Amino acid sequence: MRRFARQLAAGAELVGAGRARFRLWAPSRQQVGLEIDGQPPIGMRCTPGGWFEAEGECGPGARYRYRVKPGLSVPDPASRLQADDVHGPSVVVDPAAYAWRHDDWLGRPWREAVIYELHAGLLGGFSGVAERLPALAALGVTAIELMPVADFPGARNWGYDGVLPYAPDRAYGAPDDLKALVDQAHGLGLCVILDVVYNHFDPDGNYLAGYAPAFFREDRTTPWGGAVDVRQPAVRRFFIDNALYWLMEYRFDGLRFDAVHAIPDHADFLDAMAAEIRAAVEPGRQVWLLLENGDNDAEPLRRGYDGQWNDDVHHALHVLLTGERDGYYGDYDQPAARLARGLAEGFIYQGEGSAHAGGAARGSPSADLPVTAFVDFLQNHDQVGNRAFGERLTTLADPDALRAAVGLLLLSPHIPLLFMGEEVGARTPFLFFADHGPDLADAVREGRRREFARFARFADPAERARIPDPNAPATYEASRPEPGPDADAWRALYRELLALRARHVAPRLDGARSLGAAAIGERAVAARWRLGDGAVLALAANFGTAPAALPWTPGAPLTAIGEASADGRIAPRSFAAWLAQP
Repeated sequence: MRRFARQLAAGAELVGAGRARFRLWAPSRQQVGLEIDGQPPIGMRCTPGGWFEAEGECGPGARYRYRVKPGLSVPDPASRLQADDVHGPSVVVDPAAYAWRHDDWLGRPWREAVIYELHAGLLGGFSGVAERLPALAALGVTAIELMPVADFPGARNWGYDGVLPYAPDRAYGAPDDLKALVDQAHGLGLCVILDVVYNHFDPDGNYLAGYAPAFFREDRTTPWGGAVDVRQPAVRRFFIDNALYWLMEYRFDGLRFDAVHAIPDHADFLDAMAAEIRAAVEPGRQVWLLLENGDNDAEPLRRGYDGQWNDDVHHALHVLLTGERDGYYGDYDQPAARLARGLAEGFIYQGEGSAHAGGAARGSPSADLPVTAFVDFLQNHDQVGNRAFGERLTTLADPDALRAAVGLLLLSPHIPLLFMGEEVGARTPFLFFADHGPDLADAVREGRRREFARFARFADPAERARIPDPNAPATYEASRPEPGPDADAWRALYRELLALRARHVAPRLDGARSLGAAAIGERAVAARWRLGDGAVLALAANFGTAPAALPWTPGAPLTAIGEASADGRIAPRSFAAWLAQP
């Protein structure tokens, strides 16, 4: 039973029995003091590059802060644990206290990934998620992806308003509870991915500007706050260390980097991140690096990153299933043709102008990338939670068409991602929620309602007032996923399709290449791939109400959902898959 610890450039590190070293980057300060509870203040030594260092007589459990100016003591930005919330003292942690039961786990090949995104708080914290792991493994899921767990203000948050990137939020459990969750997952053959946010900090509890204003760009902002300046070596080190900390100390199997397009000048930063991670992990260990990148930039996927969330395919599928054309869905006219390009080449926008973006070009060519470079989904936290009322597809789409879309998602050579609850036909919403203080709570509530004012449905202020208050506890409680009335049928469908994927598709994905895809009707699509062993996989999905002619002569399908006709057509609201052996 091994124990794992990652030494960090910043924060509190145990250096002996009853002794710890503390380091803080505070380039705008001339003096910084270390305040350990129950002890006199300790002056910190200034070292080159704006760093301050000190050692103190203390051990695990000691509470501490940094005095950065008269009247202001702040938590450690590299805190491994907070005593209370983001405004309170940090806690010294012994990272090697947890004894791993599955310390020989090396992960799984990326081709086997079937990802299940979840919010730890809504599922009962780290221990509640652990209780669900056996059922997910039995379903055919191979990896869970945790929405961000970094300490955020209050007790309820999506996680993307994090303030202290190294500290698991106490609302979900202790650091060892998170390690136990990862450890248990490994014992069941499941990988665990963590969503990390390196593009901004929430303003509530973020004290960095008071002693390290160089952490942020003066010339750039993000929609959520100040833009981080990854050109600064200390800033770059802070985030790369964070990634290595989660992978090496907590033994996560992968990271999903949120909205990297919002990090100015991020190309070199991403390259350095991937290079350090690949060099640091143990030989033979599989670590997955995933991106959310609204720019549709293919280059990082050629230089160290395994996959990217593919919003394009989601948007085309959503238009086919719901007919919605508001917002960015307006960029997906002729959705069947758009979807065909996404299935064949990955990105749909590869440099074309986006009407939603004011005509600006978006994307780069992606057809040369492996089919597994694209993570597809029908739902995720963004695409459900950023709706005003958080509706799931079970309440928006025809159920037969939705089942056909599930077939396409789970048997496509792209990597599939599920959102918690969809496998049981959940009809409960997933809403945007937070837990800010009164001043910021009002701003968040009114800002969210203003955001929807540009949609015709919400032109009336009275209709906007119906949008749930993100800070209300009831909004959080309403977002817990509950099985729908036909949960057993949905669960059986997912289990059957994932078993087919594990047997017939995943083992053949290395070296797979598209043989083309096409719209075969206004709301139908067909696609073919030559898999790594020479077998040919063909998929057809019809989301419309009229039969669609197939571009090949079909034989007996590997599986079908709905009425897969044998007369050379695919029936309405149906899906079928064929596999021709080499």
